[in-house]
Amino acid sequence: MPNVVVLPGDGIGQEITPEAIKVLKAVLKDSSLKLEFENYLIGGAAIDEAGKALPDDTLEAALAADAVLLGSVGGPKWDTLPAQQRPELGGLLAIRKALSLFANIRPVKMLPMLVEASTLRPEVVKNVDLVVLRELTGGLYFGEKGRKTNPPSAYDTLIYSDEEIRRIVDLGFQMARQRCGKLCSVDKANVLESSRFWREITLDVAKKYPEVELTHMYVDNAAMQLVRYPTQFDVIVTENMFGDILTDLASMLMGSIGMISSASLNGKKGLYEPAHGSAPDIAGKNIANPLATILSGALMLRYSFDLEDEAKLIERAVESVLEQGYRTTDLAKPGDKVLGTREMGDAVVAALGKK
Repeated sequence: MPNVVVLPGDGIGQEITPEAIKVLKAVLKDSSLKLEFENYLIGGAAIDEAGKALPDDTLEAALAADAVLLGSVGGPKWDTLPAQQRPELGGLLAIRKALSLFANIRPVKMLPMLVEASTLRPEVVKNVDLVVLRELTGGLYFGEKGRKTNPPSAYDTLIYSDEEIRRIVDLGFQMARQRCGKLCSVDKANVLESSRFWREITLDVAKKYPEVELTHMYVDNAAMQLVRYPTQFDVIVTENMFGDILTDLASMLMGSIGMISSASLNGKKGLYEPAHGSAPDIAGKNIANPLATILSGALMLRYSFDLEDEAKLIERAVESVLEQGYRTTDLAKPGDKVLGTREMGDAVVAALGKK
């Protein structure tokens, strides 16, 4: 039986991952494929119980698993720890690196019933359907970092190898070829040598994909264009830090970061998680939006288990629930039917039963 390692993590991660598991079990009820789910510690919860953000047994289980489902990590409680020991760097980034998950896929698609939930004008967001592809194991986050005392200073080193750039850009071209045939490579080539290197390699890889329209955009302009004219984009490929920032910005095109799912991949091996953080201010209140995690479960079925039909069933069930006017508090307007975290998960399961 295929094994999924579940890492609830911290804050609302403890509440949203059970809802995704509930939906995954429901959609696979009549399937020949059954998944076994095993919980392990990561992040602040792991620091508190095991002394470090990524315990050895968690890493061992994740390496052996067919897929990993993660909730969220971090919180103010652990912010005073040295950077390498904190939940984000010592836990989340460490497991991505250990599993060689070099490609982070974040779909951004505006659902018609959520157009009014966006802070942008309806005519700007109503037809948004794009994917941000973020390089995940290189760049500034993983370069040498440190501090000096005389004079006091700090540094973070941004390094990318040819191979790291080439494999993520190649995947970007493949994705664009399967969608609308447009790839936008985002960099800062007017300032950064690493970005000039990125652009050179992107142009070289482009020779293999003459059918794909390639454009280049500086990251600051890309941020502006995402809120000015987002429908111009099909697939965006970019480096680690730029992708981190742009995907949070792009989440507001869908009305809430609580709707953004993600898949971090190395071939079939994948870690699936919502794009949002641990939101400790609302943890334990049964008000967190589980839909990004539920949709991440759909990505798991699609990319790790080749279950496209079941993935679409989950996505349609989520749309059905939203079409009925059900919302969590982050999406709600006056007159909406507001559900808690568990109740939203139940509603998605019920919608699956009506497929």
